[in-house]
Amino acid sequence: MRPHEVLPRVSTHKADLRAQSFLSLAAVAILCATTGAAFADDPPAKPKRPAIKSNRWQEDWSVLADPALATQPLDRLKYLPLSAADPGTYVSFGANVRERFESNSAPGFGIGGVERDSYLIQRVQFHIDLHLFEDWQVFTQFEDDRAFGKKDVGPADADQLDLRLAFLAYSHDFDAGTFKARIGRQDFAFDLQRFVSSRDGPNVRQSFDAVWADWETGPWRFIGFVSQPVQYRDDDPFDDTSNGDFRFSTVRIERQVLGTNELSAYYSLYQRENAHYLDGGGRENRHVFDTRFAGSSKGFDWDTEAMGQLGDIGDKDIRAWALGARAGYTFEDVGWTPRIGLQFDMASGDDHPGDNTVGTFNPLFPNGYYFSLAGYTGYANLIHLKPSITVKPTDKMTLTGAIGLQWRQTTADAIYVQPNQPLSGTAGHGGAWSGAYGQIRLDYAFTPNLTGAIEAVHFEAGDAIRRAGGHDGNYVGLQMAFAW
Repeated sequence: MRPHEVLPRVSTHKADLRAQSFLSLAAVAILCATTGAAFADDPPAKPKRPAIKSNRWQEDWSVLADPALATQPLDRLKYLPLSAADPGTYVSFGANVRERFESNSAPGFGIGGVERDSYLIQRVQFHIDLHLFEDWQVFTQFEDDRAFGKKDVGPADADQLDLRLAFLAYSHDFDAGTFKARIGRQDFAFDLQRFVSSRDGPNVRQSFDAVWADWETGPWRFIGFVSQPVQYRDDDPFDDTSNGDFRFSTVRIERQVLGTNELSAYYSLYQRENAHYLDGGGRENRHVFDTRFAGSSKGFDWDTEAMGQLGDIGDKDIRAWALGARAGYTFEDVGWTPRIGLQFDMASGDDHPGDNTVGTFNPLFPNGYYFSLAGYTGYANLIHLKPSITVKPTDKMTLTGAIGLQWRQTTADAIYVQPNQPLSGTAGHGGAWSGAYGQIRLDYAFTPNLTGAIEAVHFEAGDAIRRAGGHDGNYVGLQMAFAW
């Protein structure tokens, strides 16, 4: 979402103060008139060093062609010009390291057989970013993911050194708009990443082998891509492959409305061989229809999204849906700029197991930390309500506290945990109430390159989880991340 400017409130003055203010403004106007020529001759502001981004390929280090900006150690490796005549032709190197200690007293609420687990997950990335003739880019990123001491290591936890991103990109400004295209191994994320994400929460991010095209003109943006998700293996280095049994293709339209507020819609075709659900399995052809409206105004912010899913899996039909909304109000003129927020999520479950329709919502490529890092909540068969408060004691510190309340959309289906796993013994048993959790998170930016975070979650399990043999869960995560 694009940042929005918040205008200060205008206070009411007495008549004499208005007169004084008018005289002061008049004096300022005269002063500006006499010195306007000098201001007009001032040189334009120099470009700033680029900020580190989550998608490192979106950074532009060509500004370091100005020696005055090359002030940091190793800046010679951030900008290596390849042409004296073209500062836009250069190569840049970069790296990321993320270390996170996690302690979970009840993964899957203890139902999966794994009790308390404490471990360290590590992600190390290195990239080479080649820019040619302003319009072309070749980006390559390598990634090594390790899980030290984890009892149950899954495909999102560990992946020995492998090629995470490798694509050729083209971007050109025409009179009518801007055209962009990418081909190769890449990642993409939509909006709040409820359903299409780069999976930054877990250790191994999600990549796609894809062809992507993008046309931007005025307030409009049109996107289309075809892709195969990468299948991750942890047996040997460089053993990840493109999943030929999995296709994900999308056409998306975006438009700015009512200023810079965002309205978007997209259609996706999600195709997978040998898919498995509690009420069906086989070849999955899922047609996805999504719409979203997000924006901000006068301290309020909102993000609403609705998704419908039709299609078939094996010999059964698919009928599923989901709704998601986040809204809040920020008190800009109050110390610590508190934001009061409310989140609501609802996703369908399968009302009638054994019939000819699978009603369980498929969250596609969900964000691992959309609810919390603890992984206790999956985006299927869900009703979720979460009030929160966020404050900023300093410019570098953000503190969030929240309480989440959860129900099942239907008791005929299971309770789901991340990423989309049904809890054994919950389908058709117990009531709708799944439980409640408290969440506290602190984020701190030590420098533009070094950040830290602490998150703690306590989940009070509901009756259905307890009847299935589960119990309350406690999670603590401590993270440090460095980017160069």
